[in-house]
Amino acid sequence: MITMEQELHNQGLRYIAGVDEAGRGPLAGPVFAAAVIMEEDKYIPDIKDSKKLSEKKREEVYEYIIHNAVSYAICSVDEGVIDEINILNATFRAMLGAVEGLDVMPDYVLVDGNRSKGLTLPHECVVKGDAKVACIAAASILAKVSRDRFICECDGKYPGYGFAKHKGYGTKVHIEAIKELGLCPIHRKTFCTKFTE
Repeated sequence: MITMEQELHNQGLRYIAGVDEAGRGPLAGPVFAAAVIMEEDKYIPDIKDSKKLSEKKREEVYEYIIHNAVSYAICSVDEGVIDEINILNATFRAMLGAVEGLDVMPDYVLVDGNRSKGLTLPHECVVKGDAKVACIAAASILAKVSRDRFICECDGKYPGYGFAKHKGYGTKVHIEAIKELGLCPIHRKTFCTKFTE
């Protein structure tokens, strides 16, 4: 997974940041994004797309990344903003916020996906980058773990929805809870209209 980064290092670029998001699809909660810069020779054990790791393994790799990264930053955009500007623009905002939150200026940014918005640093988009590029995979893990932790905290604040289990995604249990209980403050209203009408 380090081939693309290594090619950039070979061109004389030192700080390569990977950027990814978590939580575009759920019915509730913020979208999170992370940016990560790792040392050129620092191998991340078990690094892969966050969706392919168990929850326990993601937590372990998360701890390794935050203790070994040159710099990392995590940014979230809440459900109110998502309803206001739509999920795509909210995702771009979260990704930009993560990059701007780095305390080391990257020489180049690798962004998961096929488009970006607002990023003025030299960068490129990598389709399925979380499965191809180590620093993007690292960012996907930070974003996913951070979002899951947030949603699990919401499970205690808003009982009955099952947030700790489904993390806000539109499972049958979650949809039935919305129909029974109505929306809670972290639900994305624009995502839930067909369940509440």
